[in-house]
Amino acid sequence: MSHLKENDRVPEVIFKTRVRDESIPGDNPFRWQDKTTAELFSGKKVVVFSLPGAFTPTCSSTHLPGYEAKYEELQALGVDSVVCLSVNDAFVMFQWAKNLNASKVFMLPDGNADFTRGMGMLVKKENLGFGDRSWRYSMYVEDGTIKKMFVEPGMMDNCPDDPFEVSDVDTMLTYLKSR
Repeated sequence: MSHLKENDRVPEVIFKTRVRDESIPGDNPFRWQDKTTAELFSGKKVVVFSLPGAFTPTCSSTHLPGYEAKYEELQALGVDSVVCLSVNDAFVMFQWAKNLNASKVFMLPDGNADFTRGMGMLVKKENLGFGDRSWRYSMYVEDGTIKKMFVEPGMMDNCPDDPFEVSDVDTMLTYLKSR
């Protein structure tokens, strides 16, 4: 299966997320909340970057921190939200964001890989002991339509490595500034 391309619509899925709910007493004030593709993308300009996994080296040292650090620059260019997507569960995504002090980027768990599979970006990472994960990419989405994608090289070749050349925040900023 080839991956979705520019001018395609993002897959329609339901994400299982955890949100803070101050009405819940105690040390764990969170509840489950389903988020639909429509809620995340309809009528909005969204930057999405997807990566192989929380707490992994490149994802933790550069990918997520880069988008977090330049969040305001993205917003100044008309972006409504910045989303970090990974084939991890909501608990892992929450702890990873907490560990990195990431509070601006919306952490979106794709625990069942439904969105990633629909994007055509699900890859086998057994060589690293990861199982099925997302290939690293970023995209700019307007009202649910992919306007621009930056897919790391090697996906179609079953590349065993984890390239990080084009899905970074600076590449996205350069694109957004040139529109």
